[in-house]
Amino acid sequence: MARIAGVDVPRNKRVEISLTYIYGVGKATSQRVLTEAGVNFDTRVKDLTEEEINKIRAVVEGVKVEGDLRKDIRLAIKRLIDIKCYRGLRHKMGLPVRGQKTKTNARTRKGPKKPIKR
Repeated sequence: MARIAGVDVPRNKRVEISLTYIYGVGKATSQRVLTEAGVNFDTRVKDLTEEEINKIRAVVEGVKVEGDLRKDIRLAIKRLIDIKCYRGLRHKMGLPVRGQKTKTNARTRKGPKKPIKR
């Protein structure tokens, strides 16, 4: 397995798709990285040369991914909670942040249904 940004990317997939296994790299970022590195999108990871892998690593180092990105997101949420804005309060209560209704949906954020006490 090729190790890029501390993540083992799958060997049998196309490079374009394999790079999306890195947190913070989606399809568009993956395509941009491969274009800058000069690597064909359709190449399988197992067929890459060591030189091409090093080029990809160098380009990915310039993108905020994995630990740094997770830390920035965590700090941004913490800032919202500290200043007690509406979005921060929603984060703190574990409710949807972006205006979704909660009467019938939002089970992902709210967790399993609690039994009704009568």
